[in-house]
Amino acid sequence: MLDRLPLLIGLRYVRAKRRNHFISFISLTSMLGLMLGVAVLILVLSVMNGFDHELRTRVLGMVPHTRIEAPGGLTDWQPLAERLTQRDQVIGAAPYVQQQGMFSVGGRNEGAMVNGIEPAWEQRVSIIDENMSRGRLDDLAPGEWNIVLGAILARRLGVTVGDQVTLLVPEASITPAGVFPRLKRFTVSGIFSVGADLDASMAYAHLEDMQTLARLGNAVGGLRLELEDLFQAGSVTRAIIDDLGPGYRGFDWTYSYGNLFQAIQMEKRMIALLLTVIIAVAAFNIVSTLVMVVTDKHADIAILRTIGATPRSIMGIFMVQGVAIGVIGILVGVGLGVLLALTIADVIAFLETVLGIQFLDAGVYFISDLPSRLNWTDVRNIVAAAFVLTFLSTLYPAWKAARVQPAEVLRYE
Repeated sequence: MLDRLPLLIGLRYVRAKRRNHFISFISLTSMLGLMLGVAVLILVLSVMNGFDHELRTRVLGMVPHTRIEAPGGLTDWQPLAERLTQRDQVIGAAPYVQQQGMFSVGGRNEGAMVNGIEPAWEQRVSIIDENMSRGRLDDLAPGEWNIVLGAILARRLGVTVGDQVTLLVPEASITPAGVFPRLKRFTVSGIFSVGADLDASMAYAHLEDMQTLARLGNAVGGLRLELEDLFQAGSVTRAIIDDLGPGYRGFDWTYSYGNLFQAIQMEKRMIALLLTVIIAVAAFNIVSTLVMVVTDKHADIAILRTIGATPRSIMGIFMVQGVAIGVIGILVGVGLGVLLALTIADVIAFLETVLGIQFLDAGVYFISDLPSRLNWTDVRNIVAAAFVLTFLSTLYPAWKAARVQPAEVLRYE
């Protein structure tokens, strides 16, 4: 019976209505603090995981994992593409011609990067074909001068499928009348939307049309490679360049979006640290709660000691009480945090509809909606950290209770 004494009395103290309502209030605030800390930490880490996932799938699904180029372009790119796809980690290759330019329509001007692509090849390395909101990527045919625009870019230009846009490229054409910028009129044949800032800065035309515009002849600007593990892009790129020899150069995705990914990882770690401090503050509120309970229960402790309870059993009583308070707060917090993590996108969409505002503008952020991706490993780590902090917070009050001397207490009873 004495072996079960700490568990039985500790749980009874949790359920009992205390004479000191202040102690009950402190217990409740400790429980609520743990609940909110755990719930918010789960929610925030899920949102950060969502940003990380969107970066990988949306942005890095559109931009090259690795680009292989050569001065003056690649003239014999088909054999090179076949050769590179035989390498480990490389799962696809596609040619491209990149040209920075400015679109002009009815007095509206917007800068963008225009990519010349072969639609059949591009589908091997890009998710653009899966994100066509209007038209088809296959509508890009050589000699027709069609173009596919991002949704935000098309909206800013005020154009839709079937409209015409004029592209000005930063290369001058010398004519008898003087020096003029090179320009070409395209017909909008499609619009894509990936929900990222690429919708405002990217356009696609057929490879042969861009070769003509860039005066490359049969050469292409380079080869875009899709990798099995994008985080191995640096080492894979260096290995390819070493194998190809002088005259080739490679650029992986970290040149353009590496800082963004690193920023998300750093923010995730810092936010997790700060919110863990909040959990620690809530957990250590249990210390003050248990200290006051020990003071209030001096007589009970003394009686238990006189009937045979050991100091270890007394410690166990208050450790059980503190852990029970913490576990209740943690479990409720996990339930609330998981629920919010799974529904936060719908909640934000509802608030945007009701309030008539947009929390994330794709023109400012790299996505237009709030992503959330629940990671059960994060949940497990949060629960473990909160439980450890709760357990540590019970040690001092329990030790203080075990040091109560029955003779000193009962002398005045």
